[in-house]
Amino acid sequence: MTNFDIPHLRLYNQYISRVTFEQPADVVAWLGAVQAQDYLGALWAVGLRTRNATEKAIEQAIAEKTIVRTWPMRGTLHFVAAADAHWMIELLTPRVIAASARRRLMHELDEPIFARSRALFGRALEGGKQLRRDACYRLLEAANISTAGGRGLHILSRLALDGLLCFGAREGKQPTFALLDEWVPAARKLQRDEALAELARRYFTSHGPATVQDFVWWSGLTTVDARAGLAMAKPDLVQEAIAGQTYWLASSSSTAKAAAPTTYLLPPYDEYTVAYKDRSAVLAPLHSKHLHNGNGVFAPIIVVDGQVVGLWKRAFKKDTVALTPAPFTKLPKAATRAIAKAATRYGEFLEATVVLT
Repeated sequence: MTNFDIPHLRLYNQYISRVTFEQPADVVAWLGAVQAQDYLGALWAVGLRTRNATEKAIEQAIAEKTIVRTWPMRGTLHFVAAADAHWMIELLTPRVIAASARRRLMHELDEPIFARSRALFGRALEGGKQLRRDACYRLLEAANISTAGGRGLHILSRLALDGLLCFGAREGKQPTFALLDEWVPAARKLQRDEALAELARRYFTSHGPATVQDFVWWSGLTTVDARAGLAMAKPDLVQEAIAGQTYWLASSSSTAKAAAPTTYLLPPYDEYTVAYKDRSAVLAPLHSKHLHNGNGVFAPIIVVDGQVVGLWKRAFKKDTVALTPAPFTKLPKAATRAIAKAATRYGEFLEATVVLT
């Protein structure tokens, strides 16, 4: 196996180059988690891996509570499968909470404030209720808990890290919050070792070839815990030495055939890039500065034959969606035609006509 094999195997294992899943929840469960702070982009991240998916169908899966949006790892919003939400939060969020101590001090937030907030939302949301973020802030302010200067969002995220809250269905274009135990009451429980092994198995089978360092980055685990999880998951994995690095992937995918030349329009924060500490196999260092703005904001990307070759953006017009490709360098005509084909597929997902500009 060589560096050339890494991109096509990741496309294969992430179900980008083979789209066979029928249900959005199956995609999310396979990947373990799908980064989702860009909400509309995350809908496309799931949709592009699901057969005949539309944006409405992914939102319906959220409304039906088979997919949950919350903060399970790295203090970053993700979609997770409903069956995985509780054990992932229990395993991964304590480190996030500990790491945010300095920010809590900066916002003058302490444990008594969080305890009061937990009690407030426990009463206000009981019985399957959902509240928009602005209503959540009003609830806190009415109890003399200031939400100014980012305090409100920090309180909501902390209560989600504690396993009290998660996102509910959208109300119009606004997110809502619900009680996690009511939103997904049938919690799957795993012992800590089981959870470490399961997370490692999910990551390396769906994201491989990947290194331990990649897994540490993606999960937010300590290196010790990441290695422990990998050790327990090894019966389902194989290792490959590539350019002096040890990579792990599912044994069943190590002989996967390379797909025909393919072109994809991937959303911001897609797992294809953001899930790895080292992205050099798919993104030339020369172009890495284009992918994010220094504040961790990953742009939508054009992928040709496994390599990130440019960016794209969309703009809603009256009856159409204008899609503007921005390749890093001039692309061959075949790639340009392939981008147009990928844009058509994106339009089908949005149930709208996409016009390249």
